Order: sequence, then structure tokens, then C-alpha cells
Amino acid sequence: MSNKVISSQQAAELIKDEDTLGVNGFVGFGHPEELSVAIEERFLATGHPANLTLVYGAGQGDGKSPFGLNHFGHEGLTKKVICGHVGLAPKLAALISNNIIEGYNFPQGVVTHLFRAIAGNKVGVITHVGLKTFADPRIEGAKMNSKTKEDAVELINVAGKELLLYKHLPINVALIRGTTADEFGNITMEEEAVFLETLSIAQAAKNSGGIVIAQVKRLAKRGSLNPQHVKIPGIMVDHIVIAKPENHMMSFTVDYNPAYSGQIKVPLDSLSMLELNERKIIARRSAFELIPGGVINLGIGVPDGVATVALEEGLGESISLSIESGAIGGVPGPGLNIGASTNPDALIDHPYQFDYYDGGGLDVTFLGLAEADQYGNINVSKFNNRAVGCGGFINISQNSKKVIFCGTFTAGSSNIEIHDGKLQINKEGKHKKFVQAVEQITFSGDYANDIGQDVLYITERAVFKLSKDGLMLVEIAPGIDLQRDILEQMEFTPTISPDLKLMDHRIFVDVPMGIRGEILSKDYK
Repeated sequence: MSNKVISSQQAAELIKDEDTLGVNGFVGFGHPEELSVAIEERFLATGHPANLTLVYGAGQGDGKSPFGLNHFGHEGLTKKVICGHVGLAPKLAALISNNIIEGYNFPQGVVTHLFRAIAGNKVGVITHVGLKTFADPRIEGAKMNSKTKEDAVELINVAGKELLLYKHLPINVALIRGTTADEFGNITMEEEAVFLETLSIAQAAKNSGGIVIAQVKRLAKRGSLNPQHVKIPGIMVDHIVIAKPENHMMSFTVDYNPAYSGQIKVPLDSLSMLELNERKIIARRSAFELIPGGVINLGIGVPDGVATVALEEGLGESISLSIESGAIGGVPGPGLNIGASTNPDALIDHPYQFDYYDGGGLDVTFLGLAEADQYGNINVSKFNNRAVGCGGFINISQNSKKVIFCGTFTAGSSNIEIHDGKLQINKEGKHKKFVQAVEQITFSGDYANDIGQDVLYITERAVFKLSKDGLMLVEIAPGIDLQRDILEQMEFTPTISPDLKLMDHRIFVDVPMGIRGEILSKDYK
């Protein structure tokens, strides 16, 4: 057996106090669970390693169970987090929210690019991404709490343009995973749903003088792997850990789905359709914004229903859906399986997907609407001082040609029914989502107006458009009273379009809308 193969306990012992760890994963996909378990167990038994810094892009966990980065949610084990999202690891998030550890929330794409910058020994990531959001040092500087003092983001001027510099830091240990490793450490990823920033994290650690520990499913003889399938070269891998099956599921909810990894294609008519409720109403209205031949991004939650509606309307092959994780084509997975795609056309690395997004490659994006204000700002990253994180929201929303925010009008235990093609509000949600000022600016309406973005805010009962004066109400649902059901449920009064319209009646009838011809006839350039 290769001398690179060690146990997970031996791997945990290699991590020193004060080390900075680069950790790979996306929700439940690609996280090296075996290694995380071993590190937690060693800490609980010995108090070491202590005072770790975690650097990672996407959130890793299911929001409740002791999976993923929740293993690092112990006072004394972790001292600092630099991440794209933390809400899926509530124990870790609580340490930040309670001001026990330091926390920085960088846009997810910036973190993936930061690993590449570290690998290339660059000063950091210089980008427009994050301007006029909480990541901008003129606002919060990406700091997640008052304990976090050091400036990690700097406003600079290059060739007359304002840009942000997210600063370089060394990576001491890379924690990554793949499917098969040969005896030298060459790694393939044939049973992974996404490739993520696995290579970039490994390169960052090696060029920082650190070590790379790779969790895999199985070991192969050196020289037996197809070099075209090797994603991580053995020269970049120091140690291999062969995981227990229960710690190497495809995700935290899926043992293995070959339609996610491209091993097989499944009939898409086997996917379940949505029942007609407020979520489907929002997805249906959003589907009117689809573009034939367009490159589309879908966020998590309500927006992922747009994919299901597109299939129902016969538009599956007429649009290209993509996910920030690197999946292109197919149908994005729902809920905690976001990050994977059923029947993908292609899988590319996470940082390359963000290169394409940041450069304006997206035609339309559909993202969540957690909290909006009169200026068109959106907050999805912080609520009641509780750390959540922005994920890829800032990269995507700042750079897509058209942005559609999708969400219910109020939040918390509402009761809404549909009768005879009309919407009926029986009980309002407990919380208003359209507020005077958002708690944190994850999307800047001011920045969007500066660059001339087309922005819509779609709910089950109303549609708003971003104007120079902030939110403008442009559509209401049939059956809805403007004063009672909309204006009285907002903390501000929006501009009301002089051409206020009813939302299309087909949205509220429980049969396919028949919009395929309308979408395909659009003249989009």
C-alpha cells in the first residue's frame, strides 16, 4: 500500500494549533466528512488542534444535523472563519453571531478565486464584486461581527475604476475529496456531482508550504487511472484517507445518484411537478422572463421551482440552466441537493463558473427574496444579527444582465388559497419582507441602477421593478386588494406604475400555461 495512505485519525494529528485550513464542499456535495469527523473527535478528546482558521466558499451542512462544517463549531477549535456562507452550519454560525470567534463573509466566487490567487502568489483578488454591498469597506468591509477588527478588504483605484482587493493569506492544510486515488495520489472524481474548487485549494496549500489531505472512496494501482480523468495530480497530494462509506455519501441526503455525476441520463418526466401554491405561482410568473437560448442561473429555495415549471411548459431543451457550483445544463437539484444537476451537459470547476458569471455571461438569474427595501436593496445574508452569509448571491446578482428576485410577499405561517383563478389571502405572514431599510445590503439597488441592470421582484401577489426612484409596483394578482393586501403589508409606499397590470391569469389555473410559443418567439439579442 502507498505510504501516502493514512488513517483519518493520523490525518487529524497532522493539523497544528493556529493552522489555516482550506475546506472544500458545496452544501452536501464534496465535503470531506471523514476528515471533519476525525478533527472534531481529536479536539474533543485532547483540546487540539486549537484556534483554527477556516477558509471555504460554499456553505457545507444541512442546517441542522452534525454534518459538514458543524464539526468545527466548538469554542477553542475554531478562532476565525473566512467564508461565502455559514448558515448551513448553525453551530459555527452561532460562534460568529455570539461574537465568540472572528468572521468574514466574502462573496462565494471571490473565495474560490482567492484560492487561485494564493496558489499563484498574487496579492489577492482584485474585483468589482461586492461594491456598494456589505463587503465594501465603506459599509461593513465583509466583517460579520464586532470581534472582527482587521481589515481584510481594501477599496482601491485601478485605471480610474473603484475596485475591491480581498487580501491574500496562506493556507496551511487543504482538506479535499475525490472518488479514486492511485498509490501516488492522483485523484479522479467520477462519482462526484461537482468538481468545485478542489484543485485550487490543493494548489493554494502546496504553494503556501502546506499539506494536502485527500479523502477518497477507494485506492487504485499507480498508473491505472486515465490521465484525462485525473482532476488532482499526485504531486499536489501529501496524504490519502480512504473513507468509511457512511462518511463518503455523494451528499448528506443522497448515497449516490448517477444522474448527478453524468454516469447515466434519466427521463426528466420522472421528476415530480409542483402543486399549485404560492411557490408555484412565483415560479410561473418568473418563467415568463425566460429567454430562448439564454444562459440561466437558479438560486436555492423558491427560484429552483422555475426549472420544474420550465419542464412542465416544454422549455427544458430551449434554455441552459446553470448552477454556480459548476454544473451546466440539465435540471438543478432541489432543496439540499442544490449544487448538483440531473443530466448535466457539462461540469466545470467552481472558480471557472464564477469567471463566466463575473464577466457577464449570465442572461438571467432567479434568486431568493428574503428582505427588500424601498431602494431596491436585498438582504439574504443576515437576520436579527444572526450570521448566514451571502453565498454566490453577490457575484451572480451584480453581474447578470437581468435579475429576478423571487419570494413570498410576507414570511411566516401565511395562509393563501387560489379559487377560480384568483388569489385569496386568508392569513398574513407574521413578518413583513418589504421594509424601510434592509438589515444588510447583499444586493445594492444603487449599484444596479449605476450599471443599468434590469431588475424585477416577483411575489405571489405583486411584481415590482427597480426604477431610479426605487421600487415600482407594476403588477398585482387577480383577487388582490391593492391597499389591504399590498400597501398595508409594506413598511414603505412604493411608486405605483401608471400602467399597473394584472398578473397573467394563466398563472393561477391548475393546468399548463402554454407559454412555450411565447418564450421561443422572443427576439433576444
